[in-house]
Amino acid sequence: MTDQVTTTRRPAAPTTSVRRVGDVVFSGLSLGSAVLILLILVGVAVFLAVEAMPAFDADPATTTGGKGFFSYVWPMVFGTVISSVIAMVIAMPIAVGIALFIYHYSPPRIGNLIGFVVDLLAAVPSVIFGMWGMVVFAPKLFPFYSWLETHLGFLPIFGSASASGRTLLTAAIVLAVMILPIITSVAREVFLQTPRLHEEAALALGATKWEMVKTAVLPFGMPGIIGGTMLGLGRALGETMAVAIILSPNVFTWNLIGSGNQTIPAEIALNFPEASGVRLAELIAAGLVLFVITLAVNLVARWIVDRRAEFSGAN
Repeated sequence: MTDQVTTTRRPAAPTTSVRRVGDVVFSGLSLGSAVLILLILVGVAVFLAVEAMPAFDADPATTTGGKGFFSYVWPMVFGTVISSVIAMVIAMPIAVGIALFIYHYSPPRIGNLIGFVVDLLAAVPSVIFGMWGMVVFAPKLFPFYSWLETHLGFLPIFGSASASGRTLLTAAIVLAVMILPIITSVAREVFLQTPRLHEEAALALGATKWEMVKTAVLPFGMPGIIGGTMLGLGRALGETMAVAIILSPNVFTWNLIGSGNQTIPAEIALNFPEASGVRLAELIAAGLVLFVITLAVNLVARWIVDRRAEFSGAN
């Protein structure tokens, strides 16, 4: 007869994770930093809303232009948004092309040199871009604006060309040059993160270099390209001195090559030091409008990036 021996297993001792002091401190600092940035954002929004209330409640006759705050701010909203969007449309394809050339087409020495020059461009102060745009760039654009007026003058956006060249389109082109380094740097870093196996697999299947870029590099880097573009758009929306130097006073016009239009940051920078009373509240309210526009742009950008992430080549 065989003896059956019954063995009973002891329950495993519960595993306890030991939290070190450094982990607790670092976790607390991280949480505090996240909460702090939210408090700062809320604080800025509350300050702008409270200080802007007199402009919303003021008698329209006492506001700039005598027609109320919104009649005053809409031309600047138009100038701010249109100049920034044009700058983004001009800068994004050029920046992506530069990043692709640096990473995939140029010899390493030339690519490093071009990357250094692009990064150096980001260090130029905005006032220098504004002076360059007003003194050098604007007069040279007048023949082009005259051509647009002659051949496309039937469109409202290409009406009578300004002889000075200091127009909304000039400001948008200067803004495009200013945001070019931001988009290029982000796109270049994203392209560097493309899995090497994806690129080699595309080439092994007989794809040309452009086909490899189109099927492997660009899909992987699209969220980063969008994020970099939105960073550049945020810089363009908030740019002050370059636009203030180039543009004329706040007169609304659909004409992109004529005098007129203004942006909110430039209007605030030019008038804030001497403002008081209702005028000061107007400028703060204009800043609140710019704050809302910038917040909306960032929320849309985050939504686009999140949607594109599931189609990224990394997944």
